[in-house]
Amino acid sequence: MKRRSFIKKAGLATAGVFSVPYILPSGRLFAATGSRIADHVVLCLFAGGVRNLESIQKIEGNLMPNTLFGSESINPQIAPGMSALPSPFSNVLQSQATLYKEFRYAAGATGHFNAHSAVLTGKYNLVDVNLKQRPSNPTVFEYYRKHNSPSMSALNAWWISNSLGPYPALNFSNYPGYGAEFGANYIQPRSVISASGYEVLGNPKNFNTSEIDKINKIRSFCDNNFSKNFTSGDAGVTNAIEDSMLLDQFIQDSYTEALAGQYDNPWNSPSGMSGDMFNVFFAEKVIERFKPELLVVNMQDVDIGHTNFTAYCDNMRKADYALAHLWQTIQTTPGMANNTVLIVVPEHGRNQEPNTLLDSFGRYALDHNNDAMSREIFCLVAGPAGKVVQNQVISTEVGQTIDVVPTIAKVLGFYSDIPGGMLDGQILEQSFN
Repeated sequence: MKRRSFIKKAGLATAGVFSVPYILPSGRLFAATGSRIADHVVLCLFAGGVRNLESIQKIEGNLMPNTLFGSESINPQIAPGMSALPSPFSNVLQSQATLYKEFRYAAGATGHFNAHSAVLTGKYNLVDVNLKQRPSNPTVFEYYRKHNSPSMSALNAWWISNSLGPYPALNFSNYPGYGAEFGANYIQPRSVISASGYEVLGNPKNFNTSEIDKINKIRSFCDNNFSKNFTSGDAGVTNAIEDSMLLDQFIQDSYTEALAGQYDNPWNSPSGMSGDMFNVFFAEKVIERFKPELLVVNMQDVDIGHTNFTAYCDNMRKADYALAHLWQTIQTTPGMANNTVLIVVPEHGRNQEPNTLLDSFGRYALDHNNDAMSREIFCLVAGPAGKVVQNQVISTEVGQTIDVVPTIAKVLGFYSDIPGGMLDGQILEQSFN
């Protein structure tokens, strides 16, 4: 098979990751009634369980020099374990942001899925979590697409996660009246845009006539012997036909660029691209191509902290660089520059007491098991001057992860359109002028 055809088929096959064609309503379902603070929101779930001690309190030195002010040297004990990274950006993100130093993940188990769910739904989950079950409350993607128009296309809402298993379930809920038809386009870049993904998706099987006949007989048998009542959204998130074509082309282009080596180390990082860096790199591709109004990207590499404290600190530095790179891309993308609010928040922290695993630098690892410190996190809200309060630090205990959804709704102008009682959190009003 010729390479061009090979790539084309890969792209068409991969489009199924996003959707099947869906005819969007031509008119408005609901018109957002509030004024907007900005036309775009990027939410970064940073970066897989981060303690305030190592982040904003800088007890091991400033591991986030692109995000936080300060030139504190890295603790000599772990310094040899730090990877070489590109030079920090000239503008520290904190200078354009409000920093909440005592943010909280206040309730629910301090697990990644549960804590992600709180950020994305604006509700704490206080019961046992079924990783195969979708949230029982609408996600921010559903609120955005249902209550915000005319920009309700799925092409305007993206959820980009690492390859940890359950995150696709956080795209949309089982809540009546919401669901898949209001979900976002979801992708795990490391799984799809990779050699293994290309090998699977780029090698569609061609059936001969006899095989097709057998397939049709099996399909007919199944159709006639298994009954199920399908409802809207059973096929997952869907896109308009014209948007599906744009997605097809985007995936085709991504494979072409990956095969050409453009994804190998696009940032020229001396230590190579970490998983978090790659995830953010792909989010930047989405930003540059589609300029979405709502994009959520997560990072997860610091979760190595369960077994290796020094690597946890090192990965925090890489996540910091990726975050700054993301902000630079936003500020150089026409339409999103000076018109985007960036919200950065870890889903939860880590325990005060370490576990018993010692790394090669003599440091014990950290779990997250619901102690008080595992609920202590930071939140940073960055955005255009005149709209977001710049260079502000709030050191008292203000804000929770369930406040993120109402804050996004406020920025994009649809907060007042969400029915009363559906959100428990508050708008982070102190972030805005």
